[in-house]
Amino acid sequence: MSENTTEVLVGGAVLAVALGFAVFAAQKTGLSASNNGYPLMASFRSLEGISVGTDVRLAGVKIGTVTEVALNPETYRAETTVAIRDAIKIPDDSAIVISSEGLLGGNFVEISPGGSPFYYAEGDEILDTQGSVSLISLLMKYVGSGGSDE
Repeated sequence: MSENTTEVLVGGAVLAVALGFAVFAAQKTGLSASNNGYPLMASFRSLEGISVGTDVRLAGVKIGTVTEVALNPETYRAETTVAIRDAIKIPDDSAIVISSEGLLGGNFVEISPGGSPFYYAEGDEILDTQGSVSLISLLMKYVGSGGSDE
């Protein structure tokens, strides 16, 4: 009987640890049951390094996530939807930029706030966008020009 009890307790502990790990992983990857926030749209020339679940940051603080990415077949631009926390209001003259965490770091979406007293409403489109810059293409331009400014 004590062997059975021990096995049940160890099994319960293993299940509790597995459940805790699953909750931790869901929080770290941006997956959650509640989809808090309001959607904003943006159209980028290049979304290199960005996918669904990527952080949206303002002043280095995560304020939302990328919820949808699709290619517009008419304009050949990446149509993106981001969900911003309800408590954060974004001025309607703000810019949205694809930024990098460094040479070896990943990319994230950054919002540069404007100074307008008016704010984006749910479903609005941010028109001032700047896509990602490919480090490889910059290096190829530099190497192709011989590294001189002449």
